[in-house]
Amino acid sequence: MRAAHDRDPAARGVSSLEILTSWPGVHALLVHRVAHALHEAGVPLAPRSLAYLTRAFTGIEIHPAAQIGEGLFIDHGTGVVIGETARIGDDVTLYQGVTLGGTGFEAGKRHPTVGDNVVVGSGAKLLGPIEIGDGAKIGANSVVITDVPSNATVVGNPGHVVRVDGERPEGADADWIHLPDPVADAIRDLSARILELETRLAAAAGEEPPAQVRPLRPVRGRSPAGG
Repeated sequence: MRAAHDRDPAARGVSSLEILTSWPGVHALLVHRVAHALHEAGVPLAPRSLAYLTRAFTGIEIHPAAQIGEGLFIDHGTGVVIGETARIGDDVTLYQGVTLGGTGFEAGKRHPTVGDNVVVGSGAKLLGPIEIGDGAKIGANSVVITDVPSNATVVGNPGHVVRVDGERPEGADADWIHLPDPVADAIRDLSARILELETRLAAAAGEEPPAQVRPLRPVRGRSPAGG
């Protein structure tokens, strides 16, 4: 409930009782605490039954064996899947549709290890026994299959690091709209370079320069004409 108060804007001004009775992420985590304790005690059937009922009522599936630290906040929660050997640190935030899954049928550690203070955006898939460093941010719909360093920002499919120890987007801790887009940046750079070359060719041939098509935003480090 503390995590919901701190990290969910919809919980501002809402009583703890309302959060306790109405937030599916809180329900799923509380039941998981019980299921995990029963699993660790070797109780048969009951842990998986509790997990099954939680999935049916909340849309959140957490394997009883998954290890979860303090302060996990699951926002909305529908479609969240946390696998058997997943480990989650303290004060982690997961948005709807996040999967901490495996990549095959091998035994042993096959799900991600997520550090402290990590934020995972909607629909992101973290697959395999990878490690996500403390303070990392995973962009919405990213597919991450390799380790992520601490304080890094990852976007794309496959996920790639676009920022490490960089400044957070202005105005919010989870501003998914303004995450860097390296593919779009590369296309803008190429467009500017092509325009520059066409302009030079037209000048050499004594022709009119080509029409200038400006990108949606200025290309980093150069003008639209390539200067």
